[in-house]
Amino acid sequence: MPMRRRAVLVTLISTLLALGVPGAASSAAEPPSSDLYVSPAGDDHADGTARHPVRTLDRARDLARARVAGMKGDLTVHLASGTYRRTEPLVLDARDSGTGGHKVIWQGTGRTVISGGRQVSGWRKVAGRPGLWSAPAPQGLADTRQLYVDGVRAQRARGAVPVDLTQTPTGYTASSDTLAHWRHPSDAEFVYTSGEALWNIERNGLGQWTEPRCRIAAAEGTTITMVQPCWDNSNKRVEFPDIPGRTVSMVGPGHLTNSGRATYIENAYELLDQPGEWYLDRAAHRVYYLPRKGENLARADVEAAQAEQLVDGQGTASAPVHDIAFRGLQFSYATWLTPSRPEGFSEIQAGYTITGEKGWATQGLCQYVEGGTCPFASWTKMPGNVSVVHGQRIEFSDDVFAHLGASGLDLGTGSKDSTVNGTVFTDISGNGLEIGGVDGQTPASGVQVTNNHLYGLPREFHGGVAILNGYTQQNTIAHNQIDHVGYSAISLGWGGWPDKIGDPATANPSHDNAVRDNLIFDYMQMLDDGGGIYTQGLTGTSMADGEKVTGNVIHDQWGLGKNVYTDNGCTYETVEGNVLYNASYANVASRHTDYRDDLGNNDPTLVKDNWWEEGTSDGDNKGLVTSGNKIMTGLSDVPSETLDNAGLEPAYAGLLDRRIGAPSAPEAPSRVGTSTAGADALYVTFNPSFADGGSPVTGYTARAYDASGRQVGEQAVTAAEFKRTALVRIGELPSSGGPFTVTVTASNAHGAGAPSLASLPLTPASVSALPGAPTSPRLRTAAGAATVAWTPPTATGDAKVIGYRVTVSDGRDPIEVTGRDVLVGQPSAKGMFRVIGGLRPATSYTVTVAAVTAAGTGPTATTTATTKP
Repeated sequence: MPMRRRAVLVTLISTLLALGVPGAASSAAEPPSSDLYVSPAGDDHADGTARHPVRTLDRARDLARARVAGMKGDLTVHLASGTYRRTEPLVLDARDSGTGGHKVIWQGTGRTVISGGRQVSGWRKVAGRPGLWSAPAPQGLADTRQLYVDGVRAQRARGAVPVDLTQTPTGYTASSDTLAHWRHPSDAEFVYTSGEALWNIERNGLGQWTEPRCRIAAAEGTTITMVQPCWDNSNKRVEFPDIPGRTVSMVGPGHLTNSGRATYIENAYELLDQPGEWYLDRAAHRVYYLPRKGENLARADVEAAQAEQLVDGQGTASAPVHDIAFRGLQFSYATWLTPSRPEGFSEIQAGYTITGEKGWATQGLCQYVEGGTCPFASWTKMPGNVSVVHGQRIEFSDDVFAHLGASGLDLGTGSKDSTVNGTVFTDISGNGLEIGGVDGQTPASGVQVTNNHLYGLPREFHGGVAILNGYTQQNTIAHNQIDHVGYSAISLGWGGWPDKIGDPATANPSHDNAVRDNLIFDYMQMLDDGGGIYTQGLTGTSMADGEKVTGNVIHDQWGLGKNVYTDNGCTYETVEGNVLYNASYANVASRHTDYRDDLGNNDPTLVKDNWWEEGTSDGDNKGLVTSGNKIMTGLSDVPSETLDNAGLEPAYAGLLDRRIGAPSAPEAPSRVGTSTAGADALYVTFNPSFADGGSPVTGYTARAYDASGRQVGEQAVTAAEFKRTALVRIGELPSSGGPFTVTVTASNAHGAGAPSLASLPLTPASVSALPGAPTSPRLRTAAGAATVAWTPPTATGDAKVIGYRVTVSDGRDPIEVTGRDVLVGQPSAKGMFRVIGGLRPATSYTVTVAAVTAAGTGPTATTTATTKP
């Protein structure tokens, strides 16, 4: 063969192999290889060569297992493009590990999908229900919690609870027998949305950082019985007999708050009323769906998640699974069915739950109750749809975790010297990535989580976090971008709650963990009391080996919390060189008493050389040291290299352009609340949409309805304006017809999404009484800037605080202070602050602060201070 023709043939074969085309190998083009080849069009009776690929991952695993002894180089399992469907996980153990310092590499093409889904086809219109379609459930699909249409998550049918509920020991008494007449009331699930008490919004959960769920067991007449043990685990949590209201777990209340009323109800045929909603009738074995605008079910890829795990790495302490890499793979369409079962989802924090028949009485309570299980706070962790325990030198790189129903990836107990790099986590029901555990077993160590993009999660269990790190050693979480998440971005540590009763934090093996150079923004978009980086419990044995939080840029938090939150028992943490701004409470929260002795000191913490707005002066507050922090008036004050270094490194910037699933309209906003804005108007606030459908949210539209359901008012606002004010005003409401409810829709380039759940009813009222003056005004000064801080007024007159007016004695125009922190600050009595720039050094300034409501501007509070020379 002439050399030119041979070169062209080799190039062609190489191209075909890269595209995953089976049978593209040529003995003339390449020497024999020990690598294995897999294709959805392959044959498991084949030998796994490039010309004769096998079809399933299990067959490839078995062939690879026979080749790992005496490896002379890496063994690559080439997975051609396409979908590899799983009903059970690919199970790997020590026999599937690389040997001799070499890896077994499961290599995809970037278009290789490991799927736990079943396609739903055969759609037909439902007679008598305009817009509703149904199809037979795929064979073998007994239950699922997730349905996707062209890669876009559909919403399980949901709506307001159609009856009033009075709590009983076993459930509720309803005001009518409506639920008893539903097709399958025992499919329905009550959801208890939590959050900071704000305006006309109920707080219904187990702490403002949680969103528990329990299913109905039976509805007979007006008697609603809830499933066990979910109900008892959510309502009978043990309280200290001598500390009223303090649970023995020391985390949240002992029972569902607000008389146990559910915020909304989910998963019933009778609730199908909005495009994008679906329901699986398990008894009839049919799937129902209301298509969104533009969706064609004759052509759409509709996937019902079936498998609960996709990959299960089953190492042990004595026989770890090791030296395995997963590259260029997408893990999708797995579910998690425990919340649909009697266990339900009785949440504690960050996806951990109380489980078991008597979980409320003993689980994780250790020395605090007789028969308590140890260690303290070792509750049940949410599983990963991809999971590895006792894994060493495990690698995930250039992968995608999307359209998943539990946590995306769990590198569990005993994980060691492993990496997660260059990977996307999005559209996941719960936590994105979990590292280690808190059960007192072998801690995770040496795990590197770098240059990943985590966003648009959690989608179902909203108390989940992007990265959950338990008791670990020498882990690094660096150069990640985390944005548009419902609760905290990164959560580390555990077991610090005993300081609430004056006990020391639970001992744990953590030390030498670093969280550095991450870019975190638009976080806590749904729940409260968290942070961009949240830590609790002991982080080491000294400042030298304690946790280091350095070089991160964290901004634009929605829920009430902190940029960096050092919570109960957080000891030996260093917060240094970060850029922190636009928090809804504080840049850094760090003062907790150290109860390891009786000296009355605070947990040793160093807050040093950060750029922030908080303005706290240098000092040593009994071990809490602040030093060299700089008031920032804007990003121009921060060295460009600090800003440029945070987030994805340049080689990974392309992750931000990687789109998962078809573009769509945004998810509905949540937690809509209202307040009077005068006799004919309402102010409306809500939590923004953090799942934007692949295109930024451009605006919101609020619509008001009278008691008969007739729309009586409407007002649109741009996304930028809402971010600034956190408000929409609907005026010119009719003088009669109230009370009014409000729904909100979000829009982007692909259209308007479904409306939110409606607000609680409210009738506008005339307002005339002004708010009181703010309290405790003070100036924290630098040379050319100052932070003015104050506490909201204790009396607000006839209306809620919607802003503040700040004046400065140099004659500049008044500063109008608006935003979400304004709205949450007053009812929670949390302090406020804003930065005033453009000041002269060594100059005295007088600043006044006044609260603003619908009635007008109230009296001022005044403070005076001199800027630093």
